Amino acid sequence: MKGWKVRTGIAICAVFGVIAIVGPWLNDLMGLGPWKIDYQAIQQPPSAEHWLGTTAQGQDVLAQMIAGTRNSVLVGVLAAVLGVVLAVLMGVPAGFFGGRVDAVLSFFTNMFLVMPVLPLILVVAGYVQDTGPITIALIIGVFGWAPGARTLRAQTMSLRQRDFVMAMRMLGETRIRLIVVEVLPHLAGWLSAMFLHMVLGAVLAEAGLAFLGISSADSISWGTIINQAQQVALLNGLWWWFVPPGLCIALLGTATGLINFGIDEVMNPRLRTSDVKAVRKMKRVLEGTR
Repeated sequence: MKGWKVRTGIAICAVFGVIAIVGPWLNDLMGLGPWKIDYQAIQQPPSAEHWLGTTAQGQDVLAQMIAGTRNSVLVGVLAAVLGVVLAVLMGVPAGFFGGRVDAVLSFFTNMFLVMPVLPLILVVAGYVQDTGPITIALIIGVFGWAPGARTLRAQTMSLRQRDFVMAMRMLGETRIRLIVVEVLPHLAGWLSAMFLHMVLGAVLAEAGLAFLGISSADSISWGTIINQAQQVALLNGLWWWFVPPGLCIALLGTATGLINFGIDEVMNPRLRTSDVKAVRKMKRVLEGTR
């Protein structure tokens, strides 16, 4: 089936997106709550009453997963949007204009590129008063754009020498219009892959920060669930507590990977399975006519 990778990846991401949007109403509909305690079901395995079991405090794991999906997806999307925007603003003009503009923008890009990102995020997040999902997303996005900017700069430097760009420049098109109309559309594949990579990276970074305890106690995410579970669940064998958030992160990574693979197949004809089979069939036909 042509494009099954993209469709499968988009379907998984859509499920997470729907849960993130309707999560609170879904919990209310089922009569659940992430902080609601059932004193009659403490450390209980999955059952008809609690589909994913309960925690050591008697809280429903499914309710926590539904509530945590919103914050984890919010962190991933917001950090990715911010990171891609900064990468475009710093990388594309540097590659297109060159000269002093390239020197100045590349200086800032290289400065962020050589910074130890994870330790720096840990330090900044540790000093920030409010470490909610939005704050964490902003911190991750601000410090995670530099590698993408370097890639976009290199691709833009190649595109600005193409014939269609030179032709439009000879016709008197402004540089801003050339960037927006001629260059950016040809970077769509790179931008989509960069966005998906940053979404997964931001979710993993947030989970790591929450696992280390650098997260607001009032918010719940996949990372905070793992953080709470690692203190008790691993010692007592409560697999239903820490497996679901880890599985969700793995599924999100699989979905982003499938979408990236599908985009590569669409944009690179050499990777299309149907095209490869057609070429092989044509070779066999030509060899048979000799």
